[in-house]
Amino acid sequence: MMRRLILLVLACGLAGIAQATEVAGVKFEDGVRLGNAELVLNGAGLRSRVFFKVYAIGLYLPGKKAAAADVLAAAGAKRLRIVTLRELTAEQFADALVEGIHKNHADAEIEPLKARIEKFRGIVLDIKTAPKGAVVEIDWLPEVGTRLSFAGERRGEDIPGEDFHRALLRIWLGEKPAQDDLKDALLGK
Repeated sequence: MMRRLILLVLACGLAGIAQATEVAGVKFEDGVRLGNAELVLNGAGLRSRVFFKVYAIGLYLPGKKAAAADVLAAAGAKRLRIVTLRELTAEQFADALVEGIHKNHADAEIEPLKARIEKFRGIVLDIKTAPKGAVVEIDWLPEVGTRLSFAGERRGEDIPGEDFHRALLRIWLGEKPAQDDLKDALLGK
């Protein structure tokens, strides 16, 4: 009887461990609900620059994907959940997003995105500063577009066009990602 109780306690403890992934002290749940969609954590990783931990990020999809092309082509809702590990100004964050988009697209590909990139940059700039531990979510909702939330609060208007959302995803999953090992981590490798 005692042995069964110990095994039950251990099994419950191990089940709790399997319910979240931790990156630099930030927990990413194995699944989230976005609108009517159930999403699973595809992968999570750490963005660092030089010696500094900048943010932890998790990618949620309708189903697991191991290749960047499959993520970019996947239908349905998606979420990027970013948790800052140091204080960031909105300008730093916005500039990094725009730079990442430009690094992963030719000028001709950027042209139809320009107005939406500037609109999204403006929404980010309205945040002013993101303290350590701030949660930023970039959601793709097929019926409305890309939505930015900061600290659980929707910011600005939704940005239409799946092409725009794919451009954002390429910041981390493109040919010239923000960080190679982070790309691998988001792809569950």
